[in-house]
Amino acid sequence: MSDVQDDLVRTRCDACGSRLTYAPGTRHLRCVACGGEVAIVHAAGDAVDEHSYDAWAAAQHGARADVLEDRLLSCDGCGATTQGTDLSVACRFCGGHLVAVAEADGLVQPEAVVPFGVGQAQAREAFRRWVRSRPFAPGELKKVGDTESLHGSYLPHWTFDAETSSSYTGQRGDAYHVTVKDGDTERQERRVSWTPVSGHVERSFDDLLVPASSQVAELDLRRLGPWPLEDAVPFRAEYLAGYSAARYEVEPSAGLERAKAAMAKTIAKDVRRDIGGDEQRVGAVQTSYAEVMFKLVLLPLWIATYVYAGRQWQVMVNANTGQVVGKRPFSAVKIACAVIVGLLVAAVLVYLYLRSRT
Repeated sequence: MSDVQDDLVRTRCDACGSRLTYAPGTRHLRCVACGGEVAIVHAAGDAVDEHSYDAWAAAQHGARADVLEDRLLSCDGCGATTQGTDLSVACRFCGGHLVAVAEADGLVQPEAVVPFGVGQAQAREAFRRWVRSRPFAPGELKKVGDTESLHGSYLPHWTFDAETSSSYTGQRGDAYHVTVKDGDTERQERRVSWTPVSGHVERSFDDLLVPASSQVAELDLRRLGPWPLEDAVPFRAEYLAGYSAARYEVEPSAGLERAKAAMAKTIAKDVRRDIGGDEQRVGAVQTSYAEVMFKLVLLPLWIATYVYAGRQWQVMVNANTGQVVGKRPFSAVKIACAVIVGLLVAAVLVYLYLRSRT
């Protein structure tokens, strides 16, 4: 796993002392005041490594997994400390960067990060376009896009690789037609001849993505994709400067079970293709997994959370593609006005029609 970075992340500008944050789309930290930049340096030979799941599982035998245990975070700006479970949060006192002073034994450390590619201004414009495309959204939602309500956050995900070998049994259905007489008429009737089959399929899976946090609904995360994993770089805490980053809540073992469920859907398609014929019935599928590898990667999001009519709503922007996903309330006033306008238009058209007939 990646070595723990015990040194506090540098987030203060040498020139003016103001806050440094990661600049989206670059490999630099940038000063929010004077614009000065500091390069993020990767060690020679630094690479994104994947790790053997079997080796990890063996090392965890009898160990207590408690990923939500509070840990000490410290700010390099003012020295403030706090307890928390996140990897990175903003300092409430000086706006600096709070990072974990030390990691607990047994926790999987991030191996990779997909840095922010879309800045806040671009995310805000994508959010505004999304709002404008929803005519019945309340005015309060538009105000969210006009403020600094969008905040950047990295969400943890597992990626899994595996070589799978699956044996199956089932039935192959071959269609044929027979002529059926009904009195003086004849018709062609489709029938299926079923033949028992068995076989074997293999499939390689690479970087199958599984959310490691419940902060965002999994369905929304899928809709926000695809995620450019090819842009992932070896993890450096500097990429977190100015953004929040949650720790994982889903253990690798639970993540692998979710990954296997996703693999099963693909394997089922392979089985049906292998059975062939016009129709297929899949009976039993037995899958073995080899060379299972995994890593923890952080993916970037812009998130806006707001309250309307006593309910909390959330909108997210993929911080690499600008894709917007979210739920929004409907304005009862706007809907009522639209209905009234529609009725008035209909009444005018009826009046004009009746008048033209007289």
